[in-house]
Formats: sequence, C-alpha cells, structure tokens
Amino acid sequence: MALGLALAEQADRTAEWPGIGRHEPGPIRLMVAPDAEAFMRVAGGRVPTWGVGLAIPGGRAIVIRAAAPDPLEALRHELAHLALHDVVKVRVPLWFDEGYAVVAAGEWDRMEALRLNLAVVRGAVGDLATLDAALRQSEADASTAYALAGSAVLLLARSNPAQSLDALIGKLGGGTGFEEALGITTGYTLGTFERAWQRDLRSRYGWLVWFAAGGGWAVLGLVVLVLARWRRKRDEPRRAALDSGWDVTEDEAPILNETPPPIDPERPGD
Repeated sequence: MALGLALAEQADRTAEWPGIGRHEPGPIRLMVAPDAEAFMRVAGGRVPTWGVGLAIPGGRAIVIRAAAPDPLEALRHELAHLALHDVVKVRVPLWFDEGYAVVAAGEWDRMEALRLNLAVVRGAVGDLATLDAALRQSEADASTAYALAGSAVLLLARSNPAQSLDALIGKLGGGTGFEEALGITTGYTLGTFERAWQRDLRSRYGWLVWFAAGGGWAVLGLVVLVLARWRRKRDEPRRAALDSGWDVTEDEAPILNETPPPIDPERPGD
C-alpha cells in the first residue's frame, strides 16, 4: 500500500517530456503487482518474464512490479510511453518507442553501460530491425538494446537544426508517418539514419573510450592472472626438486622444546 501511494503521487504530477513539453497525465489506472507471477498474469504475455513495468496506452493503465529494482524509475519510464502515445497517434517503431522512454525517464545509467559493452565497442550492434528484436530477448540482451534505442533517439534530436525532438514529435502528432516525419525533420531516410547511427556509435564507444571507462583495468587484471599462472607452472620443477629428500618420518621428527644443558660457570666460553 505504501508503495502504491508513492507511485500514485508521482504519477499524478504534471511533468515535462522531451519534444512534448508540460503534459497533464490525465486519469490513469495504476496497478502494483506483488510478485512476478501476478505481474505476468496482468501483463498477459505482452512483456518478457524479466519485465518490471508495462504501459497500456489504450486502456490508460500502468502495471509496476513491486520487486522492481527502482519502482519509481520504472513508473517514469511507463509514464513516458503514455505521454508519447497521448500526443503521437501514428505507429512508431519499437526502438523509437522504447528509446524515447529511456531518454525521457533519464535512464543515463543505461547509456553509461555502453562504454564498457564489448559488443558495442567492436561495432557488433546490428541494424534497427535487430535492435527491435533484441528489446524482447533475454534480460542481458535487452538491457543493452534499451540503451542502444536511447542512443538512436538522442541522435534523432541532434540531427534536427533545433537539436531537439520537438519538430519530429510535432509531425508525428499531426499524423505524418514516421519515415516521412524523419525525412522532413532530419533529412534522413530510415536507411541513411540507420547507417548514421551505427557510425555515431563507433565514434562514441570505441576502444579508447572502453579503456578510459575501466576496461583497461580488466585487461591488466587478466594479464596479472596469466603471468601468475605462467610463473607457477614454470617454477613447478624447481619446487619439486626442493621438496625432494624432505620426507620426515615419525622416528626422525625433531624434538621441540628440549631442555638445554646446564651451564658450567668454570668452563671458559660458557
């Protein structure tokens, strides 16, 4: 009940959303699922089993799992979905929908994680269709996919002369299709935007960034571990030679704490 009240208080506030501005939330049915089983029952298979939140724009409803690492952050993510769908009435790609919610909710920890993601550093991020699929895969894959979707939305904002999403969402809100609105506000086709996004990732998350973000310490730790194992293997013959002949039997065991002989005061040198 305490969590539900805290979430309801947050959900009732007027908020500022990127490309939308101040937006009244309106009536929302807010549900708090006590556990994963209850959450999946309410979600009806619309989210993966690892999901912690669900927005149902048509029903003006949000479901939050009580065991979410940060229920308030999960709520803000779902509120961003509702705000976007309140304004945009045309169909948008999944990567844009989720990427917008990541950016609007301020989930910058996700973006920072890209600095240490080896798949991103290697440039193995795939295309936007692959990104859509990854958003519904395992929790580990989806965590990276959400951050990548956020990076795509941020690039959309930077690609507009006003450096914001205002023009794009304005066109979408007016009924312009996504690809047409993309071209009008950024000059990209969906294909050219995809390639620009991939180039942007390579420039922002290369090997130098990975080393600076802490990847170098991982390499150093691995090198130290390898050297330690190599040194141990190299010294095995010498340790075996030193151990040779040191088999002490019970009869030959040294006598400890033996009482020393008495000192003769008349003996020189004692």
